[in-house]
Amino acid sequence: MTVPAEPVDLAARPSRARYGVVAILVALAMITYLDRACIGTLAPWISRDLGLSKDQMGWVFSVFALAYAAFEIPTAAWADRRGTRLVLTRIVVWWSTFTIATAAAVGHASLLAIRFLFGVGEAGAWPTAARSFSRWIPTRERGTVQGIFFAGAHLAGGLTPPLVLFLLDYLTWRMIFVVFGLFGFVWAAVWYAWFRDEPEQHRQVNAAELAQIVAGRQAAAGHRVGWAYWRRLFGNRNIQALCLMYLPNSFAFYFCLTWLPTYLKERHGFEAAALGLLAGLPSILSVASDLLGGLATDWSTTRFGPRVGRCGVGGAAYLLAGAGMLLAATGPHPLVAAVSIALATAASMFTLGAAWGVCLDVGGQHAGVVSAAMNTSGQIGSVLSPLIVAFCLKHWANWDLPLYLMGGLFLLGAVAWCFVNPRRPVFD
Repeated sequence: MTVPAEPVDLAARPSRARYGVVAILVALAMITYLDRACIGTLAPWISRDLGLSKDQMGWVFSVFALAYAAFEIPTAAWADRRGTRLVLTRIVVWWSTFTIATAAAVGHASLLAIRFLFGVGEAGAWPTAARSFSRWIPTRERGTVQGIFFAGAHLAGGLTPPLVLFLLDYLTWRMIFVVFGLFGFVWAAVWYAWFRDEPEQHRQVNAAELAQIVAGRQAAAGHRVGWAYWRRLFGNRNIQALCLMYLPNSFAFYFCLTWLPTYLKERHGFEAAALGLLAGLPSILSVASDLLGGLATDWSTTRFGPRVGRCGVGGAAYLLAGAGMLLAATGPHPLVAAVSIALATAASMFTLGAAWGVCLDVGGQHAGVVSAAMNTSGQIGSVLSPLIVAFCLKHWANWDLPLYLMGGLFLLGAVAWCFVNPRRPVFD
């Protein structure tokens, strides 16, 4: 006699709506880097058409990061108060508008104004995404999810240079900005229609998945923001160490997004296909590094605790990044220099799961602002990076000095990791 199978209680199986959140935010990360990275590849054509010098182009690169840094924390604080569904929709619509508007630039002044407003609009995008993860992703999965998020961004960043060079055979640089800007409007419509600020508000989240998400998570609460709040934030030792640690990460990666194609062409003489491949190599290698770094920080945190899992992973990777940049400055062969920069950048990206995981660990319900504080420091590095490169070229005609500087900054960042304590919340 056949024994009938017991009925399966489908309600007891956790739903997987949180993976939809991860997927749509990874798409956001990819569009972000598509729009950011294209200007670095198009810089020679933009400079030629608009008659811009290297100094002027350096300011075009930096003014975006300056605006981004200035509006990062206020936007993240708004997301902490109002929720990320509305705020992230506004961010993406704004930055997509000014991606398209870049095509209308007629000179240095107009390009500066457009890129500044681009930065104002995009500011807060990644801390707001981190805030979404803090409400939707269980603690044990956060490093891995952050690694996947950054892998999507860097995959897009790596594919953008060869894609842009391919499109230039068919489109002007102005039309490329128009095409790339349209993707953001599609994303914003999907996000606003599907996402909800809290998982319990989403009809696709069942009780079993909700229990997994909220285990150990701080409850949402109102925010009273005043001088005492900001003093506590910026006076916190964790915040200070995180900010010092994160500056070299963005400094180096923004060099790859902006000046690396020109460096490879002028310093080492790479052309055409090799230039496109090597300009995108830091981002391509960073895809694997992001994923492995996210997995490594979650595994080692579970096994050895957060000091080893977050700070140990981050500090060790920064030591490798510093060594790679110094090798690039002293390497005897152009290919050695190009590959060393890519490997050093990938090593720094290995730390992203740990860095943003710490922000979620110590930020709690203030994860958006805590992430924004760290990322603002990174944007200061992004502001300085193009300007310092342009300064070195103008006064010393030396491409290697910025590489020595980046190597030293990574070594300093490794020391800063020693002062981060993932067990100490910024706000109780």
